[in-house]
Formats: sequence, C-alpha cells, structure tokens
Amino acid sequence: MDALKQAVRTYARHHANHDGLALTPVPGLRMMCVERPAGDLHSVYRPLVCFVLQGAKRMTVGHEERVLSEGQSAIVAADMPVIGRIVEASPEAPYLAIAVELEMALLREVAAQVGDSSSPPAAGMQTLFSVDTEGAMLDCASRLMQLLDRPHAVPILRSGIMRELHYWLLSGPHGLALWRLADPDAYAGRLAVAIAILRKEYRSRVSVERLAAAAAMSPTAFHKHFKRMTSLTPGQYQKRLRLIEARRLMLDEGFSASNAAFEVGYESVSQFTREYRRLFKAPPKQDALRMRRNPSIERGLEARATALA
Repeated sequence: MDALKQAVRTYARHHANHDGLALTPVPGLRMMCVERPAGDLHSVYRPLVCFVLQGAKRMTVGHEERVLSEGQSAIVAADMPVIGRIVEASPEAPYLAIAVELEMALLREVAAQVGDSSSPPAAGMQTLFSVDTEGAMLDCASRLMQLLDRPHAVPILRSGIMRELHYWLLSGPHGLALWRLADPDAYAGRLAVAIAILRKEYRSRVSVERLAAAAAMSPTAFHKHFKRMTSLTPGQYQKRLRLIEARRLMLDEGFSASNAAFEVGYESVSQFTREYRRLFKAPPKQDALRMRRNPSIERGLEARATALA
C-alpha cells in the first residue's frame, strides 16, 4: 500500500490540475491527491470503483451518503449525480484515491461468462456502496498504475487486468447492483440506455416518451424507476448535467455566464441564474469569481473530465 500511495503522489505532483485530479493515458484510470479539506464537488459519475488509499471523503448520491476512508472502496453502480467533499487531508498526509471507470460491455461479457447471479433480489436500487477494499481488486489497480511506466504494454495488458477487476466486482458483496446494471432486461440496465441519451443530448429537449421507449417502459413506469434510481426526475437530471457543464465552461474556459447558459442549452439567462444559484448557493458570476480567488475551493466539473471519487 505504501508503494501505491507514493506512486499516486509522484504522478499527481507532475500531472494533477489545481483540484488535485490527475488524468492518465491508461483509459479509465485516474487519481486524486488533495492536501486539505475543501468544499463540495458536484459531478455526474459514470459507473466506477474508487479506492481510497489515504484520508477521507464524504459522498452523497441521491439519498445515500457514505464517508470513505483509507482502506475502503466506493462503487457507483449507475450514471449518477454525486456531491463529494474531502473531509480528511493534510500536506503531510493528503487525500489519495485511484478511480477506475467500469466498462458496460465488459461487465456484461464477464457476467455472461460467470452465469446467473445467485444473489437474492433486493428491494431497492442501491447505487452507492462502500466496502473494505479487497486485496484482489487493489492488486488490479496497482497493476493498472504500473502501466503508466510502460505505455507500450497498455494495449496488451490492460484488457486482461480490466476483465479481472470486473470479475472481482461482480463477485463482491456489492455485486448484485452490478449484475442488475449488466442485465439489459433489468430496470437498471434499461434505464442506463435512457441515461446515455440524456448525457449525449443534454443541451437539447428530450421527451420523456422517447426516453421511456428507449428503456422499454411506459412513461409512468419510467418516471418512477428513474427517480428511484437517481433521486431526480429526468428533467432534473438533465438540468444537473447542464449546470455542472456551465460551471466548467466558466471556470476552465473563461465563458461568461450568459454564453455558458446558451452553450449548454438554456434559452433564458434569468432562468439559468435562478437554477444555478439553487444548486451552487451563489449566482454564476459571483461563484466564478469566488472560485478564481480561492483555488483551494473544490469545484465540480462534468464527468467527461472528473468522474472521480
């Protein structure tokens, strides 16, 4: 574990952005190194597993909340809006984490090879899990990290490591939710099809009828199951995507509030301002200025760049 911590700190020292996030050339692999507790980070995660190596972070997904500390893993089993806050970190012992995005095609392939899950059905659709990190999964993460020094080996070795990681995830105590996600006939798998449409077309108006048809449900059933899984209506989910991306555009690309609003699909700047204030507790211009003046405040970026726990 100590060697893995040092590897994360070393890589982050050279590659992390001002939020402590370090993307890597290994697809789906990223890490975070943060030296002090900070404010809320609003993101929309793709399904992933995160290994907390040091420090602690609180995560809120819908109505579920977990505090993850050293030696624990978080599994997000669906495309979910997440609020994260680092609660334990220091320059001497920073918050360190490795995250690996899950691959739905590979998850379904491994699930099909393993066979039907023998786990009993559960009452709800839980999407956030915190478990003690199993040695086999941490070993997979460590081997993915080793590929950073051997880029020529990535196309040869990564697929096998990812297949092994997905196997251990499906076999773990949190595996039932991943089995559901892998099953195209289960509610979670069918909802994932509709969520993919929302993520791709978040700037445009997308009717509930179209989303329900994609999920092979009636509009009423779709609305009920969507909210049960994400804690948001489809409209609220799309709004969250728009606001998080607008914030990224203002902070990282220098967009004005009005330009960011129109870029993400708003037709009314006043409506954008109201909804932005409601989510981020400050109007857009004030929020952007506050972030620029105090870079230690964590900020939420759209999941394309920062889907990391």
